[in-house]
Amino acid sequence: MNKNNTTFLTKVFSFAAAHQYGNKKWSEEENWNVFGKDTKVHGHNYELHVTVSGDVDPDTGFLVDLGHLKKIVKTHIVDVLDHSQFEIDVEWFKGKQPSTENLVVFIWEEIAKRLEGCHLHRIRVIETPTIYTDYYGPNNE
Repeated sequence: MNKNNTTFLTKVFSFAAAHQYGNKKWSEEENWNVFGKDTKVHGHNYELHVTVSGDVDPDTGFLVDLGHLKKIVKTHIVDVLDHSQFEIDVEWFKGKQPSTENLVVFIWEEIAKRLEGCHLHRIRVIETPTIYTDYYGPNNE
């Protein structure tokens, strides 16, 4: 990939999911002090931004086969997370807090291992109008 000519493309997806914060090792009071009302099951309408990078194919004029990208995200992210309580329903989250900080890592891992023809650049998950989390992969930590 020519670093001087790198192009970035972002595709936006959405899903609705629920989660509940808490640490089983802590008392109810300790959990409330750290997580507040988020110790109750609650949900969000998440917006997912998947940004890929690479060189534009001179024959197609495209950076990525959008059909390929959409199939990966729909099958391995949206269909898995949509209308779930993901710390219960998704094995990857067992023993982890269902935070957006962990959610972006899960999404990165699921997409990166299946993506062809370009590189995953960033995952952004928007949880509320005022909170979002970006992740640039394990090599950029």
